[in-house]
Amino acid sequence: MSLKKKLTAAVMGLAIAFSVVTTGNAHADSKLDNVIDSALGTPYRTAGTTLNGFDCSGFTSYVFDKLGIDLPRQSSAQYGAGSKVDKSDLRAGDLVFFNTNGRGISHVGIYVGNNKFAHSSSSNGVRYDSLGSSYYAERYVGAARVM
Repeated sequence: MSLKKKLTAAVMGLAIAFSVVTTGNAHADSKLDNVIDSALGTPYRTAGTTLNGFDCSGFTSYVFDKLGIDLPRQSSAQYGAGSKVDKSDLRAGDLVFFNTNGRGISHVGIYVGNNKFAHSSSSNGVRYDSLGSSYYAERYVGAARVM
């Protein structure tokens, strides 16, 4: 077999492998995306756990419940669930945690990819924001993988 044919075969093999990996992850991500999208715009409500209103950990609990995963109710307890993940290794579905009140973990969201996360903001309800925004970048504490 010529070198050109070997390279072509290798490239084709890699293309097939990447398409299988992408397809496998797309199903899980699309279900996650669908649950999050169905909650977008839901208003913030202290202790809220339904589409009538969410607080941050109520939102994450709701989303993961729809995916068949039980989470503790409080953001600080959710931080202890799953395995810790470096910011550079984040994947869609990882929980991201923030210290917004100066007293430890006080806010949680769900990483969705492309440096974005979904959360229930106390001022704007369920929405997407960037981990790179100055507010969240300065308050970022860590991440956990529960799925």
